[in-house]
Amino acid sequence: MPRTPNVILINCDDLGWGDLACYGHPVHKTPYLDRLAAEGMRFTDFYMASPVCSPSRGAMLTGCYPKRIGFGEFDGHWVLFPGNPIGLNPEETTVAGALKDEGYATRIIGKWHCGDQPEFLPTRHGFDGYYGIPYSNDMGRQVGKTDWPPLPLLRDEAVIEAQPDQVTITERYVEDAIGFLRENRDRPFFLYFAHMYVHLPIYVQERFLRESENGPYGAAVAAIDWATGALMAELARLGLDDDTIVMFTSDNGSRADFGPSNGHLRGRKGTTWEGGQRVPLIVRWPGHVPAGREETGIASSIDLFPTIAALTGASLPAERTIDGLDLSALLTGKTDASPRESFYYYHRDELEAVRSRDWKLHFRKDGEPVDELYNLRDDPGETTNRYAEEPSLVAAISELADAARYDLGDKATGDPGNVRTIGRVSEGATLTTYDPNHPYYLAEYDLDDRG
Repeated sequence: MPRTPNVILINCDDLGWGDLACYGHPVHKTPYLDRLAAEGMRFTDFYMASPVCSPSRGAMLTGCYPKRIGFGEFDGHWVLFPGNPIGLNPEETTVAGALKDEGYATRIIGKWHCGDQPEFLPTRHGFDGYYGIPYSNDMGRQVGKTDWPPLPLLRDEAVIEAQPDQVTITERYVEDAIGFLRENRDRPFFLYFAHMYVHLPIYVQERFLRESENGPYGAAVAAIDWATGALMAELARLGLDDDTIVMFTSDNGSRADFGPSNGHLRGRKGTTWEGGQRVPLIVRWPGHVPAGREETGIASSIDLFPTIAALTGASLPAERTIDGLDLSALLTGKTDASPRESFYYYHRDELEAVRSRDWKLHFRKDGEPVDELYNLRDDPGETTNRYAEEPSLVAAISELADAARYDLGDKATGDPGNVRTIGRVSEGATLTTYDPNHPYYLAEYDLDDRG
């Protein structure tokens, strides 16, 4: 009887579409990720459901657009902050919860960013264990930002260190991940490895800095590549290589301050231009996913939960609307066509653009109406506005936008949508408080870079 596949989902922080060598970066060297792509499927048109981290991550874990789960805005903010009394509703089912119900060992290592109150932590959302920083690595005490509490490192639900040395974090994450693989080699497992890199501030080991042609940013990309290589080597050593689905992606586009990180795409993190939401996706599963294939069809992070469920036999929540589509037939070569023909670009709680096959219609940007239409197959950089030339396409995609507003809502038009509520507690509290007498390893980070 064939073994139920293990799943490793690697999610980077602010890594752009063009940051890997296999996606065309001119100076970043990513040999392990290039090999992953050569041995699997590399997607060119894969989208995160938001251009910023909290909604992006909540969407990927639940298979829903952020608006669906109340994750479009956070009491007026773009993302969650330390001590906020809100987070991912405990009634939501995550991919980890669905796999745990099927007997999988489940673990998250790294960034969570779906709420730091006890009710919202990963251990309340289907993960057996957690080791990591619960939000962005710039949400601690830094030069010029000492009013924030110390950055916490958690094991499960307990803070085990405050203000950790960020240079060592990725190596510590890899060590924990390898331990998890070894402990669960004889049962199916799901590992969600959520990197700290390449979010600012960037602290990285000297050995990566010495070899980087793009400063600390390129060094952080190299560290991500090394970590992938270490995990793949351990899978091979354990004899689990052919039994494990590995997925590699990023939570949103790059800030684009460090060279051609978003490739030829327009825009950056925080925008609904392609550079804000189109990111890498590499999927490898020897003997099942065709090696060396480039997939140009539309796909999204919200499709990963339904796809993983289909490949593992897990169940989707029957009582809740899921927006994702099952890509399993595409991944395993049973079809050449992605089932996804459209995608909705939300900026917080406002619908700003819709993609339908090769065409993308923008009708709102930063609170102002716009009329812009681009053919993304011919013009992925969104440079030539075709709005005036294609009135029938504008009308057809506008109908899709109206359907999205009716279903998911749109703050700009006042449509409420069929949406669920964010989790909320009566009062929030930070996981740490600053104690001037505590022997912190780094009481204050010396870089003032924030993402």
